[in-house]
Amino acid sequence: MADEEFARGRAVPGGRLARLGRFGRLAGGVAGGVLAEGARRLAAGERPRLDAMLLTPANALRLADQLAHLRGAAMKLGQMLSLDAGDILPPEFAQILARLREDAQPMPPRQLDQVLTAEWGAAWRDRLSGFQGRPLAAASIGQVHRARSADGRELAIKIQYPGIARSIDADVDNVATLLRVSGLVPRELDIAPLLAEAKRQLHEEADYLREAAMMARYAALVGDDPAYRVPRPDAALTTPRLLAMDYVEGVPIESLVSAPQATRDRVAGALVRLVLRELFVFGVMQTDPNFANYRWNAAEERLVLLDFGAARPVAPETAAAYRRLLVAGLAGDRDAVRDAAVAAGFLGAAAVARHRAAVDRIVAIIVSEMDRPGPFDFGDRGFLGEVRGEALTMAGDRATWHVPPAAMLFAQRKISGTALLAARLKARVDVRALVDEALAATPEGLVTVPS
Repeated sequence: MADEEFARGRAVPGGRLARLGRFGRLAGGVAGGVLAEGARRLAAGERPRLDAMLLTPANALRLADQLAHLRGAAMKLGQMLSLDAGDILPPEFAQILARLREDAQPMPPRQLDQVLTAEWGAAWRDRLSGFQGRPLAAASIGQVHRARSADGRELAIKIQYPGIARSIDADVDNVATLLRVSGLVPRELDIAPLLAEAKRQLHEEADYLREAAMMARYAALVGDDPAYRVPRPDAALTTPRLLAMDYVEGVPIESLVSAPQATRDRVAGALVRLVLRELFVFGVMQTDPNFANYRWNAAEERLVLLDFGAARPVAPETAAAYRRLLVAGLAGDRDAVRDAAVAAGFLGAAAVARHRAAVDRIVAIIVSEMDRPGPFDFGDRGFLGEVRGEALTMAGDRATWHVPPAAMLFAQRKISGTALLAARLKARVDVRALVDEALAATPEGLVTVPS
């Protein structure tokens, strides 16, 4: 059955009209689901609410299925929502959207051959001594195949789906329209700067020549650190839509959930250390924390780092904002944490003015967690329920909704994704020591905080 599904594949709709039609069917399906749910609630004597009718498992299933079929920017945006929504949306909704973090359906063989022919020519097989037709993985922008170079090196070839690059702007606009029409995003909220930045980053991710350059740059930054392994790109075989690199053995990072506690702690510690070095030392951050971007090589006891399309420079002001937040938090200065969050753009001044007590309670919860002695237990997420309760109260006041700067959002997505992965591993990490180490390596030096 699996072989039959692979042979059929699921062709990526590359044309503008074909993709627009998919969005139309998605909107129609969601609207139909809203009407059906509204009728059900009326029959049960309930007063229907639009948000409750939209956030149903059936509508989540429609959304996940159609975005997975479209791939590209549409699926990428769905992945972002699914990764960041685990502690916000109802569990059944988040679980269905989590399908978007799994492998997408691959291209059928005929479409795959068309892409390879367009990039390498009709005799593309002559450039290799071996090529596995079944992909190792299929994701939002491309799928990965194992191959062997003409001189016998083991390679991984990332092959971009057709039409992805030229569909990015329209896909982002269409997803934004769905959010607006659904009422999930208030019309008063200006998300135009965020959408523009999302388009820019997605165009960068679709440029495999840029990704190859960022992979090489990141490898140089990591250097000979024994905790990490970064594949090398093969410049002779890489094109704007094909990325050839070393094939490195590894298992999915999630498979370590059953590993010994010491192994899970070591891996999570390496992940936390890496994101701190990106922020304060490298000045470059791979901002996509999708779990599939990490693998574990048990033989070398190294994290294999993958997918550098979302790698981008860290602005000095972004690093400085996080420095102020961390120093204030580790010092237990709650007022300084709140002020730093507002200055960084995480919190809007209006939200603080109208919900000062809730903000202060959230800050107090987070600071108390940071101030616990010993390693931080990422598996103990009980405090998030308290934070969620306070945040939901604030979220109900749409007039105070606020969009942080895009640079902060992309950095925070990587930080939050790293914490989510550490939580999945139920790891215990001495975060305070790692923060001190990272801050000490920056020009401003170590800022001593009370133990």
